[in-house]
Amino acid sequence: MTTTPHLVRTLGLRSLVLLGLAYMTPLIVLGIFGVVAETTAGASASAYLLALVAMLFTAASYGRMASAYPVSGSAYTYVRRTIGARAGFMVGWAVLLDYLFLPMVIWLIGAAYLNAQFPSVPVAVWVLLFIAVTTVLNVIGLKVADRTNFVLMIGQFAVVICFVVLSIASVLRHDGGSGLFSAGPFANSGASFSGVTAGAAIAAYSFLGFDAVTTFTEEAIEPRRTVPRAVLLVALLGGVIFVVVSYTTQLVHPGGSFSDSSSAAHDIAVNIGGSLFGAVFLAGLVVAQFTSGLAAQASASRLMYAMGRDGVLPRAVFGRVSSRFATPVAGILLSAVVGLLATFLNVATSTSFINFGAFVAFTCVNLSVIVYYLRNRGGARMSPVHFLLLPALGAVVCVYLLCHLDSHAIVLGFAWAALGVCLLAYLTGGFTRQPPEVAIDEAETVGVAG
Repeated sequence: MTTTPHLVRTLGLRSLVLLGLAYMTPLIVLGIFGVVAETTAGASASAYLLALVAMLFTAASYGRMASAYPVSGSAYTYVRRTIGARAGFMVGWAVLLDYLFLPMVIWLIGAAYLNAQFPSVPVAVWVLLFIAVTTVLNVIGLKVADRTNFVLMIGQFAVVICFVVLSIASVLRHDGGSGLFSAGPFANSGASFSGVTAGAAIAAYSFLGFDAVTTFTEEAIEPRRTVPRAVLLVALLGGVIFVVVSYTTQLVHPGGSFSDSSSAAHDIAVNIGGSLFGAVFLAGLVVAQFTSGLAAQASASRLMYAMGRDGVLPRAVFGRVSSRFATPVAGILLSAVVGLLATFLNVATSTSFINFGAFVAFTCVNLSVIVYYLRNRGGARMSPVHFLLLPALGAVVCVYLLCHLDSHAIVLGFAWAALGVCLLAYLTGGFTRQPPEVAIDEAETVGVAG
């Protein structure tokens, strides 16, 4: 008698790549273009190129861990199984930072662009509107259908392609095409290596989500082979898109001076395509931010529910669901309260804060590959280049970029880490016992973010 597995292996390489790209919101490269260009003094393409290199090293490490542990996993799972339970807890705490504060950043970016179009309405009003609508929808349990998400993703790609085409057309009109091949978006007289590095630390925000492919490991066909390839392809394809978009956009607007860097791409959209395309771009970006915020808040609340259920967070508060709506209301409301911080932060600081948690997780995944190799090199044929050199380089690059985040974000990040250490000490009785394991159904938790 045969039994039917809970998860069916139906996802091939192409499906995994498409899923991964869906998580990396295509329009976000334009959403934060002005901030990256301002930070790099007009060398945004170099910033994205450096971020791409860092992500490829880390993507390779995620792939190797997914091959070693072919279950639906994440940085938390990999670090816990290789380095140890306490290290895994701290990585999980860093991942929680991303989940908890990501909706805030999404709402802030959307609000900045709406404020640019309607300056009489303060950013805070738009932020509150985003929070109110998404919170109500998540409390009552309304989910965005997968098919709708796919259509919206296609729409985002269409807007990005139009933006690139119109940028090229604008350059052709002005100089006949001689400026299409310029080193300016990569290096110019005003750019510096430290500025490019700081820009890359912000640009890494665009890559968040490439690792989501690993959460579909149990549904992938031949996961030891397809998942590592898919993770690398998603990071590579996403990075190429970001470099091309930033390059062509930078050609239209050289340098890093803007009237408002938080919403610079909208002004550029109007310049290259007129008010009609400006309206289309704004609508596409706001819809993308709304749906992303809706999914991110849902994901955060479900992660907090899992942590509350397992005793990592107060069970009486976070480990319960609404009897009426069957949704984790406490986590949803906490995410909404955190979102209020957007009224006091700018896009650069908030994205850097999110990236603090991401870089910590990425660094630890790279280190987990090294530890895995040191523990198992006698029992399997593993290349020192792939399991020592490349992950070591990935860890170094991630730490280097972390150190070049916004100073306020670094302070907030370390404060968050210190809070995690205190919680770990409490849960383990002063580090005398193992921390509770967070039994997250990651395919569900991350999947709502698509």
